[in-house]
Amino acid sequence: MEHKENAPVFGDDIVSRAAASAFGIRYLYPMQRLVIANILDAAGTAADGESPAFARQIVLLPTGAGKSFCFLVPALLLDGPTLVVYPLLSLMADQKRKLDAAGIPCAVLAGGQGREAREREMRRIEDGTARVIITNPETLRGEQVLARLASLGIAHVAVDEAHCVGDWGDSFRPAYLELGRVIDTLRPRVATAFTATASGPVLDRMQEVLFGGEAYVVRGDADRPNIRYSVTNCLNKRKEALRLSATCPRPMIVFCGTRYKAEDMAKELAALHGRESVRFYHAGMEKEERKAVEDWFFSSDGGMLCATCAYGMGVDKGDVRTIVHLESPSTVEEYMQESGRAGRDGKASSAILLWSPMTAGGSPASPRTAGKAGCSATPAPGHAGGRSCLRPSAAR
Repeated sequence: MEHKENAPVFGDDIVSRAAASAFGIRYLYPMQRLVIANILDAAGTAADGESPAFARQIVLLPTGAGKSFCFLVPALLLDGPTLVVYPLLSLMADQKRKLDAAGIPCAVLAGGQGREAREREMRRIEDGTARVIITNPETLRGEQVLARLASLGIAHVAVDEAHCVGDWGDSFRPAYLELGRVIDTLRPRVATAFTATASGPVLDRMQEVLFGGEAYVVRGDADRPNIRYSVTNCLNKRKEALRLSATCPRPMIVFCGTRYKAEDMAKELAALHGRESVRFYHAGMEKEERKAVEDWFFSSDGGMLCATCAYGMGVDKGDVRTIVHLESPSTVEEYMQESGRAGRDGKASSAILLWSPMTAGGSPASPRTAGKAGCSATPAPGHAGGRSCLRPSAAR
């Protein structure tokens, strides 16, 4: 979502002024205004003892549509702190970086914090210094943390990347299944779940877990018209990825199905373009290593990143011009998340899926790499198999 610094502010209402003052946003899209209005109206009526339908809402907006502003702008106006739940530490760190840059005080509650660090953050929340609380589901399982937060009058709970409730909660992130209990315990005036895409079953699961089966759904168009989706049929996908790296605009992300493939592809690209132009990224790296790669890629104007799905909800870098998939993700939601890393500044970008007879045959992962990445290389139905644009199946 790109805004011109010298453009006039469209609107003189309190929401427009808050967005312009804190984030330099000169206008808000209609869907953003709708969601923000729902949050503020629900908070106001809840204070009067009423509970409108949109006090519990699920918002589906495409990647790059400025979902975070839908809960950060109200955070400046609500009477009480906003609690934002993220799935990944990298997303938490990225949001803190943005809030620090905007001069908005925030507190971070995460696993691995020492007692002194946790207490310092809690005091900043309790004395009203921090208007935004950044955390993850696992931290909220702690009864002591939950009890202290419940005493503070949380105004709004926002669950970002909420499709993880259905995708991860039933498998390796059981803390997601407790978020409904967390919301009930905190009793916020408003609770909102945000995601870019959700199939019918995932949406139903989100409503069931978070809101007891009842939620007001705001659904935007998932299409990203500035992204050109295409499929390239090839016999040697690695060779094709090397060719694309030399011909397609950068920055570029090459998504790989396993950690080993991400590292190996990075080596081949580095041999062609130089080590200073290429990095790899996956969940098996140390936290400090991932942070260093994130910072490098964020500041790079021509870098290439070979990543697993661990970067599918990564740092919000606006100028990624090309996304290449060596393997097809297992679901449309995963593909939209990963391809949605491209063109977040609204400029023309490309998402290219590489397809080969071996892919179509469903060749198994090697014993060396199977199960290491937490990502599936199984082709998603309707994603590929021809040269037609992916938009009809991915963005409908």
